[in-house]
Amino acid sequence: MKRIISTDDAPAAVGAYSQATTNGSILFTAGQIPMTPEGDLLDDEPIAVQTEQALDNLVAILEEKGATPADVLKTTVFLGDIDDFEAMNETYATYFDDEPPARSAVEVANLPKGVGVEIEAIANLE
Repeated sequence: MKRIISTDDAPAAVGAYSQATTNGSILFTAGQIPMTPEGDLLDDEPIAVQTEQALDNLVAILEEKGATPADVLKTTVFLGDIDDFEAMNETYATYFDDEPPARSAVEVANLPKGVGVEIEAIANLE
């Protein structure tokens, strides 16, 4: 059975989607952009700062279900400019231990609200 996950510690969903869903075993997050829980958009900040906020949002959603970054099985990183990969990766690496999740990172034509990065995750809850 699908359950909706929601926390005030990450930006509220602003469309027809949930912050995350779970079946009790696996948690799927929506893509998280660099927006604070209060709704402040960090689109003019360097990609490292944008990545940090997007990952802080992911961590807040994970914590709502008692999970941590160590429980993440897979992430997908969407970049507005693939040339930002190294800066994103440096920040990203600080969120995961020596056994990071599988990851895809792709450049896309546009991201919501003109941000430079969006990150989604799949985590194990068992």
